[in-house]
Amino acid sequence: MTSILFQAVKLNDTLTLQNAIVMAPLTRCFADSNLVPTQLMADYYARRANVGLIVSEATIIDPLGQGYPNTPGIYSRAQIEGWQQVTKAVHDKGGKIFCQLWHCGRVAHSCYTGEQPLAPSAQPWHGKVPRTDDLAYVMPRSLSTKEVKKLIKKYIKAASNAIKAGFDGVEIHGANGYLIDQFLRKSTNKRDDKFGGSIRKRIKFALQIVDGIAAAIGAEKTAIRLSPQAYVHLEYSKGDEKAYKKLLKQLNKRNICYVHLGAFSDHYEFKYLGNVKASEFIRKYYKGNFVTCGGYTVESATDSISHKKADLVAIGRPLIANPDFIKKAKSNSEMVEYDMKMLTDLV
Repeated sequence: MTSILFQAVKLNDTLTLQNAIVMAPLTRCFADSNLVPTQLMADYYARRANVGLIVSEATIIDPLGQGYPNTPGIYSRAQIEGWQQVTKAVHDKGGKIFCQLWHCGRVAHSCYTGEQPLAPSAQPWHGKVPRTDDLAYVMPRSLSTKEVKKLIKKYIKAASNAIKAGFDGVEIHGANGYLIDQFLRKSTNKRDDKFGGSIRKRIKFALQIVDGIAAAIGAEKTAIRLSPQAYVHLEYSKGDEKAYKKLLKQLNKRNICYVHLGAFSDHYEFKYLGNVKASEFIRKYYKGNFVTCGGYTVESATDSISHKKADLVAIGRPLIANPDFIKKAKSNSEMVEYDMKMLTDLV
C-alpha cells in the first residue's frame, strides 16, 4: 500500500510532483546576519530534493515581519541571490521547491529592527520569543488602512522575488497565529475599516494577497497554509470557524495550487470545528488540492492518501532526522528518531 505515496501527483497543468510527500516548512534559523540564505542551507535542501515538493522554511517579506533570529528574507537583492543557490541545488537534484512567504505580525519583535511590531490591532501575545535569551513579546501597533494595502503589495513583491530566485511557486503563510491568521480572528482583529469587523472583511486581507500573487505569478504557482484549529500564538473566539469556512469556499473559486494545513499534530478533534480534525474540516470545505500535516508516519500518510483524506502529506521533523526519508520509506527501513538537539545542525 505504501507505493501510493511514491506515485507521481499532477497538481495542475504546469506542476507534477514525483511523489506525494511534501517537506513541511521548518524554521531552522541558519540564514546569515543579513538574513541571506547560505551554502549550508543549499546543501541541506538538496539532500531532501527527492520528496515531491519542498516548502522552504518561513521566509519574511519585510524586515518588520521578523520574529525569530537568522530567519531568511525574500525582500533584498542579496537574499534573492542567496535563494538562487538553494533553488539551483534542489533543481539539480530533480526536486521542486516553493517559498513560504511570512510576516509574524504581533509575534514579531522590536529587537530586530528597533521598531514596534505591526498587527491588525493592538492586541499583544504573551510569553517568550523562542530561540532567544528570554525575550518577552511586546505590544504591537495597529496598522493603518494605508499600511495594510502596502503590506499586500509587499507580499506580491515577495512572490515575484521568489520566482526570480528560482522557486517553482510560493506558499502564503496564513497559519500558526502569524499576521494573516491575526486578520482572520476576532480576538486579534478589532478593526473597524474594510479589513475588520464582519467575516467578509476579516478574510479580505488573505484573499487580496492570494489574488494579487496569483495575478503576478499565476494561480497555479500560488498556495496557502491555514490553521483553522487555532492552536498556537492565538486563542479561539466563538465564530472564528465561520471565517475559515467562508475563506475556504472563496479559495475554491480561485483554482490555486493547494491549501496546506498548519499543524504540529493532526490527531485531535475540535468541538468548535464540528468535532472533527482540522484536516477533515479543510477537506470538507475546500475541494482543490489539499496537503495535510501534523505528526504523520509512513503508515498514516499512506492511509490518508489511499482514503482520499488528502492529496499530499507534509512531513516535518522526521525529514530533519532523516534526509534519506524517501529511500527509507520505500524500503521500509528504520527511521532515525527526531531529537530537539538536531535543530542546531543542518544535516
